[in-house]
Amino acid sequence: MEADADGARSRTTLAHVAARAGVSLKTASRALGGESHVKQETLARVLEAARALDYQRNAAASLLASRRLADSIGLVTGDFTNPFYSALAQAIEDEIRTEGMHLSVANARESAVQERRVAHDLADRQTKALLVVSSMQDHSDYAALQARGIPVVFVDRPASGIEADSVVFDDRESGRLAARHLSAGGHRRIAFIGDYSWLPTHRERVAGLGDVLDATGDTWRRLLRTDAHDVEAARTHAAELLALPDPPTAIVAGNNRILLGVLEARRNAGAVPPAVLGFDAPEWAEVLGISVIAGDVEAMGRRAARLALMRLSDRSRSIENAVLPVRLTARASTR
Repeated sequence: MEADADGARSRTTLAHVAARAGVSLKTASRALGGESHVKQETLARVLEAARALDYQRNAAASLLASRRLADSIGLVTGDFTNPFYSALAQAIEDEIRTEGMHLSVANARESAVQERRVAHDLADRQTKALLVVSSMQDHSDYAALQARGIPVVFVDRPASGIEADSVVFDDRESGRLAARHLSAGGHRRIAFIGDYSWLPTHRERVAGLGDVLDATGDTWRRLLRTDAHDVEAARTHAAELLALPDPPTAIVAGNNRILLGVLEARRNAGAVPPAVLGFDAPEWAEVLGISVIAGDVEAMGRRAARLALMRLSDRSRSIENAVLPVRLTARASTR
């Protein structure tokens, strides 16, 4: 960049990016703003120009130098009805508050279309970084926000199709832990009721179950049910499984909302109710004696917040994909 009147190196601006890409300032703005009607060829030229001119690094450095980053970080979540997200948001807020920042939260309702809209809305409101529990299967759209100098950190679900930081739990090991625990208890008909089948958390947990149970001759895949995103759907699936001529002796619930639905159906299971094990750790699980497998949500939120803050101060640091451990807490429901 050219030096200013004092001889200092000037910051890369959107005008520089537009000139290098051979487009108008308005087109460059629309491309970096993620507007869907920008041609792919034009978008590629603008993003390449932004990278070549170090646009995002200089934008972040300017924010830091001016202390204007002490505004907000945005969190895009999947579904506010799940208490997992309130615990995650609390941990993130606790971490960024020490930097004088506050948290802005938006609900994508597990919709890729809504996620795209709210993410760009947060960015347009000068949010300094985004933490995303994504409903998308391809995250390349977020490259436009990165090119504007906005770090994006993926939480609970890993990044796909983009170079970005992420923090997830070891969901495959979660599935293995569940299978080993129930198999050790003598169970041979183990059912799994999961969330949306496209979710990476669901796929990894199913894979983990398969790592253990596929070699045992267990009939668990016939007892696999998916798309139980709310309590009612989980209750319906559980009731159907328990009405089978040869019902499962154990049910694994894919998250805390599913666990609640399973427990409601289990009340009508007759003299010998099935063992129940859940993923996530709602507060009431301990009170009811429910076995759970979970990671530390507070640690996840704080780690994700720190990654965003570090990315703001150093755009050249290596991408970090953190996989946090999980643990089994065995209680009466699986004894």
